[in-house]
Amino acid sequence: MIALIAGTGLLPAVLTEHLRGQAKPFTVCALQGNLPTLSADLSPRVFRLEHLGSLIADLHAEGVRSVCFAGAITRPQIDPTQIDARTRPLIEQIAGALRAGDDGALRVVLGVFEQHGFTVASVQELMPSLVPSAGVLSQRKPDDQDGADAGRAAGVLAAMGRSDIGQSCVVSGGQVLALEALPGTDWMLRSLAELPSHRIPAAGARGRGVFYKAPKPGQDRRADLPVIGPDTVQACARAGLRGLVIEEGGVIVLEKARVIEWADAANMFVWVRPSEEAQP
Repeated sequence: MIALIAGTGLLPAVLTEHLRGQAKPFTVCALQGNLPTLSADLSPRVFRLEHLGSLIADLHAEGVRSVCFAGAITRPQIDPTQIDARTRPLIEQIAGALRAGDDGALRVVLGVFEQHGFTVASVQELMPSLVPSAGVLSQRKPDDQDGADAGRAAGVLAAMGRSDIGQSCVVSGGQVLALEALPGTDWMLRSLAELPSHRIPAAGARGRGVFYKAPKPGQDRRADLPVIGPDTVQACARAGLRGLVIEEGGVIVLEKARVIEWADAANMFVWVRPSEEAQP
């Protein structure tokens, strides 16, 4: 049996429905304050971080042998008065995770589960169709300048990722127009959409450039892969961008058919670009 450690966003619902269709036994757990939106007949087991040790023991007793992390999670504050006996031996690791960056925190949490005998399964392992192969998915194709901007963006994200900062940016004509930080991708694109074109030197007849999203260098891809969906396409269209570029094997695409449909309607391209390691 697999335990889905579910967060917010659409991904947990997509994954649970897929597991149902595959007739795979699963249970859903959710960290308090990060409840997923699931089918009405699915009720997640809500747990506190201060009770993680007890959750691990219960999952073992119920025959769970692997876990999968899916969805966004907001880090909670630890209440020392709520730490139970089974979690007390883990509290130093938990506290260290909360102090680390996103990738560092995930590595610690994944390590805790592995130390207790669980296998960590990735979303893409359970549902490979969520991570498309390289190629242009849309009717519109990127041109040479788009390719150059994507290459520039890949280099920018590599530098950002080494500092565990963000997973997306916008580049136009070689100029970096926007970077993702703590407020997230939606905020970045909304801020760019609200900026008048005359304030962006690279904006013009070609549009405002390309949106690029990729995992951080060295990221443990079993958890927290970046995600795009129809809302991302809509936000890029509002910002006046020419298209979306994602790294092959490193980005989950939710509702791919709708992503393509909306991109075509907005005359934007969607390009799954080979990773830098695969570039000639």
